[in-house]
Amino acid sequence: MSDARFEDGGEAPLRLVAQDAEDLKILSALVQDAVLPVTEMKHDPKRRRFALMLNRFRWEDRTQAEAVGRAYERVRSVLVVEDVLKVQSQGFDRGDKDLVLSLLAIDFIPGADGAGRLILTLAGDGALALEVEALEVRLDDVTRPYRAPSGKVPRHD
Repeated sequence: MSDARFEDGGEAPLRLVAQDAEDLKILSALVQDAVLPVTEMKHDPKRRRFALMLNRFRWEDRTQAEAVGRAYERVRSVLVVEDVLKVQSQGFDRGDKDLVLSLLAIDFIPGADGAGRLILTLAGDGALALEVEALEVRLDDVTRPYRAPSGKVPRHD
């Protein structure tokens, strides 16, 4: 038996959970360059949940798309963080309903007894900091893949 490869995914939707720093590295790579309107962020303090509706670049499909000459794809995905105690933001106006954010990375700074701080780094020096009681982050694709509007692989010059 061998480990799964990105190429094995095809068009199947991703359904992943990160419960430790190593798992989170994989999720971070998969959501790199996802874009979302600022209106697609929701904090539910009663349920201790924070969710983002992303337009995720399908990094797992990049090699296959290039091999067969097919367009690059994006997919709508939900990123959900559980056990959220506090949410902070910096570097952008959460009240600007026309603002589109680009997610660059997700990192975890561990605290005591499994708690810690989840940092979502955004393009343009923005960031979200989520204080969590325990690390549990889910990524679920919720639509079929669609042609990436730019037709290009995201780049960071």
